[in-house]
Amino acid sequence: MNNLLLTPIEYLKGVGPNRGELLRKELGIHKYEDLINFYPNRYIDRTRYYKINELQNNNADVQIIGRVIRIKTVEQKRGKRLVAVFADETGEMELLWFQGHKWIRESLKLNTVYVIFGKCTAFNNQYSMAHPEMELLEEHKNSLKTAMQPVYPSTETLTKRGISNRVINKLIQQLFQETHQLFKETLPPYLLEELKLIPKNLALFNIHFPQTPELLAKAQYRLKFEELFFIQLQLIAKNMIQKNKIKGHSFEIVGAHFNGFYKNHLPFELTNAQKRVIKEIRNDMGSNAQMNRLLQGDVGSGKTIVALMSMLIALDNGFQSCLMAPTEILANQHFMGLSELANELNINIKLLTGSTKTAARKIIHEELENGTLHILIGTHALLEDKVKFQNLGLAVIDEQHRFGVEQRSKLWQKNTIPPHILVMTATPIPRTLAMSLYGDLDISVIDELPPGRKPIQTVHRFDSNRLKVWKFIKDEIALGRQIYIVYPLINESETMDYKDLMDGYESISRDFPLPQYSISIVHGQMKPAEKDAEMQRFSQGKTNIMIATTVIEVGVNVPNASVMIIESAERFGLSQLHQLRGRVGRGAEQSYCILMTGHKLSSDSKTRMETMTATNDGFEIAEVDLKLRGPGDLMGKQQSGILNLQIADIVRDRDILMLARNYAMTILKKDPALKLPEHLNTRETYIQLTKKKNIWNYIS
Repeated sequence: MNNLLLTPIEYLKGVGPNRGELLRKELGIHKYEDLINFYPNRYIDRTRYYKINELQNNNADVQIIGRVIRIKTVEQKRGKRLVAVFADETGEMELLWFQGHKWIRESLKLNTVYVIFGKCTAFNNQYSMAHPEMELLEEHKNSLKTAMQPVYPSTETLTKRGISNRVINKLIQQLFQETHQLFKETLPPYLLEELKLIPKNLALFNIHFPQTPELLAKAQYRLKFEELFFIQLQLIAKNMIQKNKIKGHSFEIVGAHFNGFYKNHLPFELTNAQKRVIKEIRNDMGSNAQMNRLLQGDVGSGKTIVALMSMLIALDNGFQSCLMAPTEILANQHFMGLSELANELNINIKLLTGSTKTAARKIIHEELENGTLHILIGTHALLEDKVKFQNLGLAVIDEQHRFGVEQRSKLWQKNTIPPHILVMTATPIPRTLAMSLYGDLDISVIDELPPGRKPIQTVHRFDSNRLKVWKFIKDEIALGRQIYIVYPLINESETMDYKDLMDGYESISRDFPLPQYSISIVHGQMKPAEKDAEMQRFSQGKTNIMIATTVIEVGVNVPNASVMIIESAERFGLSQLHQLRGRVGRGAEQSYCILMTGHKLSSDSKTRMETMTATNDGFEIAEVDLKLRGPGDLMGKQQSGILNLQIADIVRDRDILMLARNYAMTILKKDPALKLPEHLNTRETYIQLTKKKNIWNYIS
């Protein structure tokens, strides 16, 4: 039966080659099964029939039974309109068409009973309905009518080309008739029973033609569970295969480099969270399987030292390591940070980015191949074919969401046995999203800040309080501290009246004049060398104030900077605000973050300001962000199609996701190859899905 579902869509009665092409292009519907899984995005109640004298001018969809008694064509400024007078026993109204006159005129039957459906508008007490859906009463009684009418997602092109909601509805009815509603069950019988899920047939029928609101709710639950269950099944199976099949280097020695650093050179006592994470990494690297671990830690939680200690384990076992960062600024910062930490360890660390000179590159390539280079830090430049390691044992990837999956695997191909992979991120990812985005990775979290760090105090101030804020800055500078002021835009755009950087720079220069104060400025349109020079001046304490756009979101570490002022804070997303705030609070002094906004704030902006002032916990902030923005935006443009789910919603259906993940895990532990008789249907669906939709189609 399921083979029928693989039939190309143009063979469905009522489709044909032209409509088939449109459905493919506009909605991605190629086969029968795509149409079955094309779910409505809302429903309209069609239990009630209105009389013409009961109509209200309220923009609601209504249905009326009556007859067409007259038809005429009316000239108007542009072209013509077709007008039909429609009547029932209580009165008359007009039906209007602005396109397709000839075809409509020929198909309308006078004095025959129709059911019309659409939105009514009133003019001079005369009601009219434009482009109504019309059905002969006889047909209306026979068609698959339900109280709740499905409304399907559509596009402008489809509407223009006559593929209305009614047409889609008709095609789906046709499909149910051709397939006799025989859809194969995909979940094991015991699971349906335990979770009281309705069968697949019933669920598909009721998602398109709900018999009752209760059945609609059950159908939605069943299909959401199934969708999330199969995604989790793929992710967990991938993780298990990696652990069983993909052999990793077994780093059994924890030797002189690691122990020497730990005993003699640790700059501060490790937090319990750091110790726990290092232990998890040691266990992974000591087993025969390749490590694939995600390390999440808020800004300033000490991920760099964990990365270094992991690299020292690789070195103790005679292997090289690399660290890949998304930008040159960040790669430079890692290089400086790691070089400083490993200062007395007598190990060779080098930096490779797009700006590295040819002569230096040559040395790096040679030392990599002869094994005398122990740690290489860099940007995408590490992926070039020329970069060959003698024996790469550990690859650390920073801010993974800026690198694709293919790039992760490119690092693998640098060796016959793939290196251990440690992915680090300072963007806290809510648990639900992490389970779906990185479900194939094991997750470690550093959830405490190093001792001696005081939590940053965050306040929200309106532009009208600016004088007080300026006075506060002067007091802080008098104490020897430095200040960041961040703007959302470089130049004023015509439509936005937000304070732009240049404007700000001028007025701040007036309020903080030389020689008493000095100011640095950094923005995206400067040349890299100019930017670096300005950053250097600020970090060496030669300037008191750094005015910048979000360039400084990642990659600046100035322990003496204690105040972060964010102008037009309502223009920033929560995770951006949190990242910017993390630029201060790196020294022992109390630090502050001041969010400046105008008085007019949308409710989302208010929520963002309240969240920022209420908590410093990146995970809490990420949860709020996920609710406000939805999963698509959370990871920025690179991940905009983050989870192209058909029916589930990762925020609203969080509980179903957890449930689906637990069941997927239990089933795979008990029966990894899904060979038991009760799992055969699930296995077949799983194989079909991985052929058609590799997990990476769900996750961009």
